[in-house]
Amino acid sequence: MCTLNGQHNVPNDHETAARDNGKPKTYSALYALQLRAFIDAAEDVDVDPDTIEDLLEGLEDRDEEEEVQESDLDDDLDSGNLALPAHEWHSAIEESGDLDDLEVETEVIEQLKREADGAWSKEEIRKMMHHLKERGMSSFVREYVITQNIPIVKLLFAFGISLCPELRNKQPQTMLYFLRVAMSKELHLREKLSQYNTIADAVSLIQASKRMVVLTGAGISVSCGIPDFRSHNGLYAMLKERGTYELDDPQQMFDIHYFRENPAVFYSFASQIYPSNFIPSPCHRFIKAIEDRGKLLRNYTQNIDTLETLTGITRVLQCHGSFATATCIQCKRRIPGNEIEKDIMEHRVPFCTVCVEAKRAAEEIRQVAFRKKAKKRGRKEWEEGSDEEDEAIPVGVMKPDITFFGEKLADDFDHALEDDRDKVDLLIVIGTSLKVSPVSEILSHLPHSVPQILINKTPVRHINPDIVLLGNADDIVQHLCEQLAWELPPPVGKRLEVPSLARSAKRTSGEMMGKPEPTRVAKSHVWLFEGAEGGKWVRDIEKRFLEENVESESRAMQGRVPNEGPEVKKSRTG
Repeated sequence: MCTLNGQHNVPNDHETAARDNGKPKTYSALYALQLRAFIDAAEDVDVDPDTIEDLLEGLEDRDEEEEVQESDLDDDLDSGNLALPAHEWHSAIEESGDLDDLEVETEVIEQLKREADGAWSKEEIRKMMHHLKERGMSSFVREYVITQNIPIVKLLFAFGISLCPELRNKQPQTMLYFLRVAMSKELHLREKLSQYNTIADAVSLIQASKRMVVLTGAGISVSCGIPDFRSHNGLYAMLKERGTYELDDPQQMFDIHYFRENPAVFYSFASQIYPSNFIPSPCHRFIKAIEDRGKLLRNYTQNIDTLETLTGITRVLQCHGSFATATCIQCKRRIPGNEIEKDIMEHRVPFCTVCVEAKRAAEEIRQVAFRKKAKKRGRKEWEEGSDEEDEAIPVGVMKPDITFFGEKLADDFDHALEDDRDKVDLLIVIGTSLKVSPVSEILSHLPHSVPQILINKTPVRHINPDIVLLGNADDIVQHLCEQLAWELPPPVGKRLEVPSLARSAKRTSGEMMGKPEPTRVAKSHVWLFEGAEGGKWVRDIEKRFLEENVESESRAMQGRVPNEGPEVKKSRTG
């Protein structure tokens, strides 16, 4: 039995037990394993402070809490073990080497195994997982928790999770958190649709689609001259290199609490991403072409540059807000974003004109009152309090209506996603590493049967799209347009002659555009265009497919029966 201080003792029972002699409580190894797993899961699944408090209830003090979180189990057990079936826990714990006597766990493990094995049939589990992957978390909770009133402890058995006794009596919101962790883990295990693999498949999907969702990130604006955030020469790198501000992390420039204390950091770099004088990229125009053909259900963009709107895309949701408007952090007055454009371009902090005027008017009233009272009483103490009263009227900073870290996304995002999930028939992801939640969760929360196409310079390793097109996004969408026989709308404000992209019988698209043709990685679903940065990820895929091909050929050779002559057949039947 593993205590929080790392010692091994055997309590009288298998649940958390308080010693009468005042010694610290002891905890089962299963409890330590699951507690750590659920704590780690809080990095990926939203959890409120009350749930964390309830989750850690019973730990004697902060030091003990840290012991559980920093246990030696880390070396051999991680949050992935949360989903181990009960009958596998014994071996997992044994491998950790953290128990002196495994016999004390046997009875509990066997009981959990019997519960899990008898809770659901394979068909019931298949049906439940299909409901989750096609209809989402909210629908799953409504159906099984609210309508059918199934205890969460039993529902977790369907996900391969058997809660230890210590965690079964937590508060309802904590139990729901356990279920959300299990659902999130399952949703991230989307299986690739095997029937889609080639560029031709991507073209066919786009042609057939009637309700397409396009999810875009900073990568579609880089060619416009707007830096992305996380690349080696992106905005965060520039901020770090300059070293003007002492930041623990460059991302603090988008932290709402830091902004309130020091808005100058944000405004020293805001001009780098402000949409003034930028021309939409081919990617923006590709989305406009999709909308023009009545195929766009919605464009979810993580960008704040409003270039989608400038391109003329109407069915766009700016998930993280934009520079289109700005709001005073003090009086909440909202104004058009172009009213603070001059301040942004000159790296000044813009202040709310209404707050400034209110402060000026209040100061005039105070001065009049002061003169009257001073004249009447002949005293100067009113002057002494003047500065304090002046400070009591704050002047608000104007903040662009961008969703900073620490701020909740607008409800429009949740409502749109809920509305779109039952309509979408194709998802295209362009120019994003999908590192920022909750937008990054769109892929797992849309029905898993909806085909997914990824267009990006680098692989996105934590998702499993059906077709991966790596390289410069502009080149890729132009190649797709050629295959589709689409003409991209011209750049906004530019009268350019756009050459026909109809296919030539004599020259390839690459030759016509002066670029190499895309290449396929083995026989996989991954295609490389100019600018692709696949690295080891691509090499591993190529190696895996080549090994599978050799193994397949070997099985085929072993299964072959040599042609037999009449004499052989006769001797065998004789």
